[in-house]
Amino acid sequence: MTGTPWLDAFLFGIISAVSLPLGALLSFIWKPKSKITAAMMAFGAGALLAALTIDLVAVAVRNGHFWMLAGGCILGGIFYFILNQIVNNNGGFLRKTGTALTHLKKLRHGSLKNLAKKISSVSLFQQLPAEELQAIIPYIQTRTYKKGKHLVHHDDPGDRLLIIEKGKVKLIDEDKDISLMAEENAILGEIELLTGEKHQYSIIAETDVSVLMILKSDFDKIVTHSPVLTKKTTEITANYLELLKGNNLLSDEKANEWYEKAINNLDEKSHPISSTDIKSQGVKHAGGAALAIWLGILLDGIPESIVIGSSLLTMGTMSLSLLAGLFLSNFPEALSSSLGLSDQKFSKSKILLMWTSIMLLTGLGAIAGNVFFEHVNHSVLSLVDGLAAGAMLTMIAETMLPEAFHMGGSVTGLSTLAGFLTTIACKFL
Repeated sequence: MTGTPWLDAFLFGIISAVSLPLGALLSFIWKPKSKITAAMMAFGAGALLAALTIDLVAVAVRNGHFWMLAGGCILGGIFYFILNQIVNNNGGFLRKTGTALTHLKKLRHGSLKNLAKKISSVSLFQQLPAEELQAIIPYIQTRTYKKGKHLVHHDDPGDRLLIIEKGKVKLIDEDKDISLMAEENAILGEIELLTGEKHQYSIIAETDVSVLMILKSDFDKIVTHSPVLTKKTTEITANYLELLKGNNLLSDEKANEWYEKAINNLDEKSHPISSTDIKSQGVKHAGGAALAIWLGILLDGIPESIVIGSSLLTMGTMSLSLLAGLFLSNFPEALSSSLGLSDQKFSKSKILLMWTSIMLLTGLGAIAGNVFFEHVNHSVLSLVDGLAAGAMLTMIAETMLPEAFHMGGSVTGLSTLAGFLTTIACKFL
């Protein structure tokens, strides 16, 4: 202790966060196995959980400020959740593998639901059991065409079904000298897909166009890979052609009913996220990813920096268990994230600079927490502690534990317990 409160806060903030650049440095010379990294991450999560429990929550409750604490926790959790979503949507999810997987699964599921909605508008597919959506999705292709390009030529084999996603196309029947326009959600080539007949018209992009496409060869695979569909192929084809002849296409209500059944049977595990998917997202967000990742890392560290400064006001000294919990949680987080950043082709100097800057900002945040709240009463400090605790608990649940479980599976539970007990043990040193 230096005797100067704001300087003490700064030094304790630096000590709690010096493990960030240390973790980054270790990642440059050692790439641990996934289970070891997972165990370290879970250990850090347990250590942080214990620190916020005994040094933030317990103190506020003991002082009779539960409702202020609870309100702060709720606000802190909501605040972290909202900012985390904003940061992730701009590329910050790449700071951790677990965060990247969670974010990409969300995007993937939304994309699959959108595909299901598009398919539900195709009356042909409404003839198939909705449970077979899983079989259809792998064969759906996305194609783009520049303005003026042919999607289909007159007399081309009837080997594809097209759903217009964006843009406009012109249908030209050269024999009858007829020209028609088709826009978003238009479905073209259904009869040709079923019968294999040649296209009687050309389809030309009137604007830049994006389409969903299913080839006849792939549609045949969808049918033949399903015993149910194989048995019903003739019946389905006959019924559907009868509908087309009578121009009696199925209603929107029927389409929505099919869609609801289809997404209820949607199994995300059948469409897993790969490391290639994560790397491709890194390329996609290359322009703003570095800043977003840095902001994401800073977002994870803001609550702890403020609580270091405010805890000196409530306790008069720095709790060893709180300091240990923060230090122990920061180290594996930096190690794991630095390995992920290396995979995203970040240079060592940039990675080290990112973590070092966060360490310094943690020290400055601790000063802010100490100076700004110096003259407020303890009930307000309990609200501040609640804000920090809620944000940190949300961060543990959204990033640290998912990361650990993704990498190590069953090792997560016992490692979290070990970290939790280690921090509590510091209380008795």
